[in-house]
Amino acid sequence: MPANTRNLRPDGYRSRVVDARVEKMLRAFGGVEITGPKWCGKTWTALAHSRSVDTLMDPATLAAARTDPALVLDGAEPHLVDEWQEVPQIWDASRNRIDANANRRGQLILTGSSAPKDTEAIRHSGTGRIARVRMRPMALSESGDGGGGVSFSRLFDGGFEAGARCPTSIDDIARWCCRGGWPSLIGLDDEFALETPAEYIRNVNEVNVPRLGKSQATSLALMRALAFNLGQAPTHRTLASDMGGGGDPGPARQTVTSYLEMLEDLYIIEGLPGWSPQPRGKNRIRVKPKRYFVDPSLPAALIGTNPVALLRDTQTLGGLFETLCFRDLSVYLSAMPGAANRIHYYRDEKGLEVDF
Repeated sequence: MPANTRNLRPDGYRSRVVDARVEKMLRAFGGVEITGPKWCGKTWTALAHSRSVDTLMDPATLAAARTDPALVLDGAEPHLVDEWQEVPQIWDASRNRIDANANRRGQLILTGSSAPKDTEAIRHSGTGRIARVRMRPMALSESGDGGGGVSFSRLFDGGFEAGARCPTSIDDIARWCCRGGWPSLIGLDDEFALETPAEYIRNVNEVNVPRLGKSQATSLALMRALAFNLGQAPTHRTLASDMGGGGDPGPARQTVTSYLEMLEDLYIIEGLPGWSPQPRGKNRIRVKPKRYFVDPSLPAALIGTNPVALLRDTQTLGGLFETLCFRDLSVYLSAMPGAANRIHYYRDEKGLEVDF
């Protein structure tokens, strides 16, 4: 399959925190998979590190990949296969291609907006051949809304110095929570940008959910239940009750579990585990995971709020701001060796609580 071999770094591309991680993994592995929610900028970031590309959003390319997955793996290296999960067999073909080239570093980049539906089509894990890099919507420093005056790496290496100041108002926070960190919204007036999160929810619910064999009504009900339980660790029973409403007990536990897994596979929500000492004291500390949306604009859209309304609803604003903090912490820590996926919350029986 002929691949596009032009200079692929998009005009206007804004550097992302994850860029350094992608570059490092390309130097260490034969392939890199970049995963994350739709519209978070995966394709542009992947293009910035690629020399050729095949995208499965193109019908002809998709047809070729279904005929023979190896047809979309040719091109100047690193070669990008965008939305590879549309043909899950591409994973094993990529692993075989990397092996055939003696595990030469930096051969392939794969991007995906969801876990592949047909996991049985994948026989090999890719361990040792394909590294995984997680992307999220933009943190405030990436979108230009934050000054970046505090360095997380310096916090950990002892080089932090207090004194950074940022002239942020509560109006700014409400606006950031409703706009979100979607790259396509940079420079767009709020009047139009605030339409995007609701459209995101609609697109996922009308396109992705049916393709996975799930109910749009159940999916939307669960997302709304999660939005109204921001920063909490609700039980399946609580979520089911909130989904049912009006005294209806709601769906069965296994249904709630299945739909939560679907939302995680679509990178819409993430779990935050509770921290607990090992092995003593488990019974006194809550370790049930909290669930956060990948971007605060999604629960804001599900709740049906806006920046002006949030100024009169500080409880909801607090939950959305906590979601924004989780997003930004996840972005910054993902680039730190050994720190990724190490965020926890703490809450004990005495009411002592640490959000992150």
